[in-house]
Amino acid sequence: MPPELSVVIPCFNEAANVRPMVERLDACLRDIAWEAIFVDDNSPDGTHAVARSLAVLDPRVRCLRRIGRRGLASACIEGALSSSARFVAVIDGDLQHDETLLPTMFEAVRSGRADIAIGSRNVEGGEKNSGFSPLRARISEAGAALSAALLPTKVRDPMSGFFLLPRVLFEDVAPQLSGRGFKILLDILLSVRRPLRVEEFAYRFRPREAGESKLDATVMMEFLGLLMDKALGGVLPWRFLSFLAVGLIGIAVHLGILAILAEAGQLGFATSQWIATFGAMTVNFFLNNRVTYRDVRLRGPALRRGLLLFYLVCGIGAAANVGVARLLLREEGLAWGLAGAAGALITAVWNYAMSSTLVWRAR
Repeated sequence: MPPELSVVIPCFNEAANVRPMVERLDACLRDIAWEAIFVDDNSPDGTHAVARSLAVLDPRVRCLRRIGRRGLASACIEGALSSSARFVAVIDGDLQHDETLLPTMFEAVRSGRADIAIGSRNVEGGEKNSGFSPLRARISEAGAALSAALLPTKVRDPMSGFFLLPRVLFEDVAPQLSGRGFKILLDILLSVRRPLRVEEFAYRFRPREAGESKLDATVMMEFLGLLMDKALGGVLPWRFLSFLAVGLIGIAVHLGILAILAEAGQLGFATSQWIATFGAMTVNFFLNNRVTYRDVRLRGPALRRGLLLFYLVCGIGAAANVGVARLLLREEGLAWGLAGAAGALITAVWNYAMSSTLVWRAR
């Protein structure tokens, strides 16, 4: 029978969890025609090879191997859009979600009782921080609190990565999704143009059995970028918003270095300014590499070449900033603040465009 339910499983370095996942799905979905779609971001541990070895023996298993693309949200989108089943579920590949809830979630959506079913740790019977590291628990709590103000539909656990919905609903909203970061459910909820009937099912988040977590502090910055993107209606590209946010951190670093050098009193202002400038550019480069361009992150020799190119791009941008500000000040008679702001805006656009085109070659 053709599958009625596609279970999309985004993966990176989850080779040890592929076989157990299929076994667990087989045990809990016996009365449902299902397929498992492993979407692997070219894992160095050979996750795709394990999935394909299972697919040879079991036609319910498929694998999408992505080359040169990274990110949980975009992996979920590609996996769901490759399905022809009536319903699509998303579940993490680390075995921390409770797959035994899938039949109940499936029935809630198939019966028409709910537009989307969510595995939730924040409803009665769920265990909020079980299986979470302290950092991941704080990210989840902060994210839920921040997103509540923007959500058109009240959801207790909008940060969940475990949910099920009709494929037609996913396809309708897919063009509006940002596809960035880890929070695909939140992206969907913020992109749907109408209130949804949501049913949440309590579960306990299990400790990871194999592999290692991909979540770190930069996930919160990606999450904030997603909220800004949706709040502004997608007028500005997500990457540009992230690039600007990193730039603000660079300004703080610049001023901090200047203050330290001024306190020491060993160097003149010009020398201190150059040191602060290079310090801020260095911090900006590594933050952008981890956050803004996470999906095309530079490593090894490419990282060193990228840093030198970033210095060059930002150096040209700084010179343009000064030139434009002087021109506006002299020719247009603008106030210092307005002239400086105009120069800074032009520099930000230049740095972003050149960084995306030359340094990270963003797709």
